[in-house]
Amino acid sequence: MDLASILAATDNFSKANKLGEGGFGPVYRGVLSGGNEIAVKRLSARSKQGAAEFRNEVELIAKLQHRNLVRLLGWCADREEKLLVYEYLPNRSLDAFIFDPSKSAQLGWNARHNIILGIARGMLYLHEDSLLKVVHRDLKASNVLLDDKMSPKISDFGMAKIFEDESDGINTGRVVGTYGYMAPEFALEGVFSVKSDVFSFGVLLLEILSGQRNGALYLEEHQQSLIQDAWKLWTEDLATEFMDPSLGRSYSKEEAWRCYHVGLLCVQDNPDVRPTMSTVLLMLISDHMKLPDPAMPPLFTRLRKQALSALQLTTKTESTLSPQSINDVSITVIEPR
Repeated sequence: MDLASILAATDNFSKANKLGEGGFGPVYRGVLSGGNEIAVKRLSARSKQGAAEFRNEVELIAKLQHRNLVRLLGWCADREEKLLVYEYLPNRSLDAFIFDPSKSAQLGWNARHNIILGIARGMLYLHEDSLLKVVHRDLKASNVLLDDKMSPKISDFGMAKIFEDESDGINTGRVVGTYGYMAPEFALEGVFSVKSDVFSFGVLLLEILSGQRNGALYLEEHQQSLIQDAWKLWTEDLATEFMDPSLGRSYSKEEAWRCYHVGLLCVQDNPDVRPTMSTVLLMLISDHMKLPDPAMPPLFTRLRKQALSALQLTTKTESTLSPQSINDVSITVIEPR
């Protein structure tokens, strides 16, 4: 798309049209001359992402078509500008709802259950049903957008990788992702696979159930991670205490406990025992499938600082919640007091 059309659509990237800011840069709402609404991601000069990630996202998402993936409408690389143009989704990102006490009540159980199933279908498509075998590597609440019917669409493929063969995992010297969603084998050893995406999905599922973020602030307040709390309450048969209070009693216990169980299976420490996304979706929609007992999730509080610093990771704590989505690619090192 030409730069002049995008500038006209966004009113020269005016502050009034700014929707939020992520690791790639700011995102703006725009209206094309024909009346269609768009969302424009503008690569920031200060962004840790660059030309490689821009090209990666353009080439990847152009080949991926699924109702639970955000749709790329066009791109522009003109002068100093690198822009990605997407369909505009009026309800923005999932994190703006589930982590905001004033909005979480708008997501009742049926909406949450549909969002969980939609994300699972989108991830299954990436892993097994598309022409490419894609590992997203940065699945999180702020990278799930909601359309006008509150249907989820997975976004942000700047960090995604294509598997060229049937190998189980790839070792990369560059560790990217967001603290709280990263599988332990990826955070510590740089090994990623479809099973590291499954781990991120499990964390996200448990966040949707609880309305809590599995981040540094939660760990500081509770002295253990959200997934450790989820495991503890599950083993003590106190699952109801884990559920988001804004749901009250207005949810299907059978569906909720099945989701809870599947979430714990996804965040198991050993990637080999985590289910694939095809099994995850089957477990979520089947009323009669017997689920295996989950093993204990990883103890992130035991990650040693020297192991992470060897990977030369950037240390950054999560900022306090704001209406805008923050997509910083970061990892936070937490040590016990």
